[in-house]
Amino acid sequence: MAAEFIYGVIFAVLLGFYLFYSSQGRKKSGKDTASIEIRDECVKNNSNGECRWENGEDADVIIVGAGVAGAALAHTLGQVDGRRVHVIERDLTEPDRIVGELLQPGGYLKLIELGLEGCVKEIDAQQVFGYALYKDGKNTKLSYPLEKFHSDVSGRSFHNGRFIQRMREKAASLPNVRLVQGTVTSLLEEKETVKGVAYKTKTGEELKAYAPLTIVCDGCFSNLRRSLCDPKVEVPSYFVGLVLENCQLPHQNHGHVILADPSPILFYPISSWEVRCLVDVPGQKVPSIANGEMANYLKTVVAPQIPPELYDAFIAAIDKGSIRTMPNRSMPAAPHPTPGALLMGDAFNMRHPLTGGGMTVALSDIVVLRNLLKPLQDLNDASLLCKYLESFYTLRKPVASTINTLAGALYKVFCASSDQARNEMRQACFDYLSLGGVCSTGPVALLSGLNPRPLSLVLHFFAVAIYGVGRLLLPFPSLKRIWIGARLISGASGIIFPIIKAEGVRQMFFPATVPAYYRAPPPLK
Repeated sequence: MAAEFIYGVIFAVLLGFYLFYSSQGRKKSGKDTASIEIRDECVKNNSNGECRWENGEDADVIIVGAGVAGAALAHTLGQVDGRRVHVIERDLTEPDRIVGELLQPGGYLKLIELGLEGCVKEIDAQQVFGYALYKDGKNTKLSYPLEKFHSDVSGRSFHNGRFIQRMREKAASLPNVRLVQGTVTSLLEEKETVKGVAYKTKTGEELKAYAPLTIVCDGCFSNLRRSLCDPKVEVPSYFVGLVLENCQLPHQNHGHVILADPSPILFYPISSWEVRCLVDVPGQKVPSIANGEMANYLKTVVAPQIPPELYDAFIAAIDKGSIRTMPNRSMPAAPHPTPGALLMGDAFNMRHPLTGGGMTVALSDIVVLRNLLKPLQDLNDASLLCKYLESFYTLRKPVASTINTLAGALYKVFCASSDQARNEMRQACFDYLSLGGVCSTGPVALLSGLNPRPLSLVLHFFAVAIYGVGRLLLPFPSLKRIWIGARLISGASGIIFPIIKAEGVRQMFFPATVPAYYRAPPPLK
């Protein structure tokens, strides 16, 4: 009996070790490029390092970057139009980011339109039905206006890397999409026309790839955008990211926005047992993580302002030490129309990530571009194609400008200020949204991408300002209150009008007056 017991213990220990290491191997494989089929079927000419299809022809489209925009675009062009697409991505392992984790309902509708809704399956994505807004111990729940849509339509929150890997797998599964790991070093130009790219493979081999159209989607750190646009990148703040484990949000399946001092704090689920926390820290510098300043800042300044239900999990996440930071960038779209090339995604246009609208803009842009390219069989006339694609910059404006303007304006309104008029605007915004009805559903429809109308955005923004003035003047106005009210209206104008100017007043509100709006496809040859 003793021997049998000993043998049983030994067997159990060995089996335990086997199962443990097997599970570790499975976890690791999720981060490995082996999970994505890399199809590199180009023929390499050793004399000049050119990369071509097996039949000796060039690709129809080169896509630089395989993030959300690049992977979705590759699948769209490869499946719908049947084009030969060559995608070059710097790193095909699973990304690990602290943003790009919330897809608004408007973005999910675009995902359905592109046939990619399956990419949010099997990654433990969570449905999101709206927001809970907190200020000074009070809270209000803001629901997405989803009554007219199928029950599956809602926001989705998830691990960004898992979502991107699913998108890459969908793109790589198409026989006419070639997904390779490499670093694009430059655009190949001839007579001011982009002909393709030069890139280095992961083994260090230098190659050139050619196509009539090169689309640059290499993200916020793009090193190619300067030749294709006028980048004016602002960094108003940093996000400090934490993951809270095994805790329940006060309002299930809702994002939580705390109007804290000095700036907003966000909470939203990214899996069935994890909650992402993003703490906005204004300015160009954040407390040091290495020397403990950041942990102290989070515990003394931030922790007292979060809902009590999340306090213990928040402190535990700080003590765990997995604190990460990233700069929040804002960049209006300012393209230089270039024959043979196009910018998309965060390489082209960024907004403050407070509202989680980046993926919605990117997916909407892909729908616009897909529809523009659909009638074209031949992409080889670069000058005609460039002139035709100028309409892309106007057609994308209703969605992009609404989300961009709202993100920039809301961030400025939601930040605390020493200016009494700005704080009155902040309080007015909270109270206006708390009124319910159109005062709630209208702004939330804009934020969610379900109602991309710039004029509606401006009307609601100034309705908040006027509501704030009314709060000041009723029931008994005074000279001081009238003065604060005047400064509130002036401050509101100073927030939104510069953003609208950067977006382009004519394209934003009067797109039909832009000649490119009516541009017809180049004639078939």
